[in-house]
Amino acid sequence: MLIAQFNEAKPLNASLIEVKVHSSLRDFLRSQGQPNWPHQLTMARLVARALRLGRSALIQTGLEPLQETSLQSSYRLSYLAPALVWSGPVIVVAPLWIQEWLLQKEIPLLQQWFGSDKVIHTSDRFPDQPFQGLLITSPESWLTDRLKHKGWFPNHIPTVIDGVDDLESWTSNQLKGCIQPQDWDALMQAHPQQADLIRDVRVKLTKALFQRPANPYECYLIEADQQDGLEQLFDRLSSLSTEAQSLYRLKPWEKFCHFWQQSGQLMWATVARSQGQFSLYSAPVEVATALNPIWSRQPVVLIGGALDLEKTASVYRQQIGLGELTCLKFSPHRQIQLYLPDRLPMPNTERFQNALTQEIRTLLNLSTDITRPVVILVGDVPLKAQLGAVLAAECGSRVQVETTSLSHRSILICGWEFWHRYQAQIPSPQLLMIATLPIPSLENPLVAGRVAYYKQQRQDWFRLYLLPTALRELQRAVAPVRATQGCVAILDNRVNRRSYGRHVLSALSPFARINYLDASWFNSDSPEGQDTWL
Repeated sequence: MLIAQFNEAKPLNASLIEVKVHSSLRDFLRSQGQPNWPHQLTMARLVARALRLGRSALIQTGLEPLQETSLQSSYRLSYLAPALVWSGPVIVVAPLWIQEWLLQKEIPLLQQWFGSDKVIHTSDRFPDQPFQGLLITSPESWLTDRLKHKGWFPNHIPTVIDGVDDLESWTSNQLKGCIQPQDWDALMQAHPQQADLIRDVRVKLTKALFQRPANPYECYLIEADQQDGLEQLFDRLSSLSTEAQSLYRLKPWEKFCHFWQQSGQLMWATVARSQGQFSLYSAPVEVATALNPIWSRQPVVLIGGALDLEKTASVYRQQIGLGELTCLKFSPHRQIQLYLPDRLPMPNTERFQNALTQEIRTLLNLSTDITRPVVILVGDVPLKAQLGAVLAAECGSRVQVETTSLSHRSILICGWEFWHRYQAQIPSPQLLMIATLPIPSLENPLVAGRVAYYKQQRQDWFRLYLLPTALRELQRAVAPVRATQGCVAILDNRVNRRSYGRHVLSALSPFARINYLDASWFNSDSPEGQDTWL
């Protein structure tokens, strides 16, 4: 199913590039003789149009499974075909694993079919000589250049950015300062006359951090009085002579001080209690302010899986400082079976853990015949460990906690971050159980700090931050299950009882909703579409 939104005042007639891309890609897809992603030609025409007009576009592909079983199941053909046909230079920004897929699989086949001799170059800088080819680079290199004006890439070059689901975290990492334990020693060696002050600030920070109660996240916001101590240290160092500053300039401290002095920063520390050490971090609460100026410097086609529930991606665009542009949104074409029991206790009650464990036992007993791993997602760190211990006592070595070394009979228990990072390396599960929705916890100091910022700005922190974050994570998590058209069991009754539950269901569509238990769910040969559709 296709949902599209074009923001132009009136449609324009397709020119030669759209026609050529459409016909050539259509013939290529037919030649492969395999089922293909159904929206290839629509997306390819839009990308070709964006190149021709020099207008930016935002495309949501609907998060098809990451494990590509055939070339045609990848949406990336839809932007590679226009990039190869286009007569001018194009930059593709993509993570390393995507770059490898493009270079080893998709580009060689497309070039051979199209008869294209366009030069393909991978680098963190634009070539010096006149270049009309396709340049592939990393998000780190491109963002470093755009945010810090390095001059590595010229302006006005059409740019395709693949995987913008992670754009916010990519940008935050570029704008993050970090002080590791060894950096304190280096600072004292560089400024021996200030060693007592440096040591005193470090000792006070260590004492303050280790006096705080332990939390599962092992991180703490730096409070105002602790920031005052750091500010005094920075003021003292900045008052040194220019010669002393240049002679002993240390990159981590320079970067940390630069970011920390900017407005809208979040400062925190991670603690290694067993080692008695801590690391300091500073990063912006929001990245929209930093990203907003870069979008006008070149036409961009931003491609992500599930960025926003709306066709126009208004919340996502606000988060990355993106103005009005052409928007295209696809929905996944493969359904999942969605099990939503409606009598479980709420996650914040004492009865929840026992009820959750019993529900998981029942589902495991029904799924004994499946030949793919079962995945249980548990965001709560203590609950994850407790559940792992209980199930390991009952199911033995089948139960694995956060590992990619799995057999077809394994039961994997993991957190959201682990599944996000490694799900492409694990066979698509037939059964995915979700203990609680991935709504960021206010018990996490970093989440609490960001929520406090939204409150200060008098903004709706749940609608603009917590809920969109949860929905994106949820859609990405269930994508592998669509490959098997398997079952997703959400054991968090907030989906049924809270008003935002309708947004959760909308994010998971298409699905067949079931509220009863049946072993036939886990039979890969069972007929589709017998349940109630939403």
